[in-house]
Amino acid sequence: MKKIAYIEIDTHAEIAADFLDLMKDSKEFSVDYYFSEKIKNQIPRYDKNIWLSDNSMILDQLKSKKYDLIIIGTVHRYFSTFSRIIQKYKTAVIVHNLNFSKASKFNLFKNIFKDDLFYRLKLLWKEGLTNSSKVYQSASQLVLDKSFSSSEYHFLSLFYTKEFVQNENEKLTVVLPGGVSQKRRDYKHVLNTIQKSESAENIEFVFLGKAKGEELENIKKVSEKIDLKYFTERVSQEEFEIWMKKADVLWCPIQQETEFFSQKEIYGKSKMTGNIGDAIKFGKMAVFPENYLSNHDFIVGEKVDVFQQFYDLKKINYNFQKEFSKQIVLGNLENTLKNLI
Repeated sequence: MKKIAYIEIDTHAEIAADFLDLMKDSKEFSVDYYFSEKIKNQIPRYDKNIWLSDNSMILDQLKSKKYDLIIIGTVHRYFSTFSRIIQKYKTAVIVHNLNFSKASKFNLFKNIFKDDLFYRLKLLWKEGLTNSSKVYQSASQLVLDKSFSSSEYHFLSLFYTKEFVQNENEKLTVVLPGGVSQKRRDYKHVLNTIQKSESAENIEFVFLGKAKGEELENIKKVSEKIDLKYFTERVSQEEFEIWMKKADVLWCPIQQETEFFSQKEIYGKSKMTGNIGDAIKFGKMAVFPENYLSNHDFIVGEKVDVFQQFYDLKKINYNFQKEFSKQIVLGNLENTLKNLI
């Protein structure tokens, strides 16, 4: 049995949880998980192979064991540490922002002064920011959306469709999963569309993410007339799953362009949205902006009469299990890991 170490000491707890959930059933690989305290607290299930770690500990922890492969879940900081790991061990990194992973030293240095100055200076002086692209290029690179895969990027299959009973809702339930922020999603468009349509009164809308600031105030105004549920605190994993299972269809108003470290990223082209994983995991048809690039049949472009589109999509019985059963996804994941080793 091959041994793998999975490191997540920065950001993407949900992806680490998906990897852990899948690999519990693997007969091919044994995995040790090295999580920061922040990440470990977000993992819904305890596992005996989870070790508390951080930037100062991880190198010593890896020394004590022999692994066939190291997987780093996020490389958005601690570049010097990860560079040392990559030099010593066979390593793969998950790439979340393709343009950032290729950014030159000059662009990274220039971007320091555009936002979060003190934090970015810390990344430069203490964490080896200018080694960023070197870290990515020196390791095998993994992507979580098959449409991004190429000779350079290996597809890491993680999302499988859960099996559960879909109950009938009293009203059509449209769920918008993810943080309620205009920066990543076009909530102005959503609220304007809801306000302009009489048929919106017959639909329950769920903004399934923490809302604050201007977005929260705008949502409150619309909720006075429309059946609209929102949250002012972080949504727990348990509540997230309850609403995702209840959803008849997902509405994902992804902004076409966003930024990471002041580096332009384009959803569907250089950056994947987690909403694709949400749609797969809960077996839901999802409405994306018409300009979103996707080759998934369950992702459909938004039409002018989007509310009629929701009703039409509810009637579609898409067979997610054909491509995304746990057995199939685990098999694909194991094949990728074998090829990396």
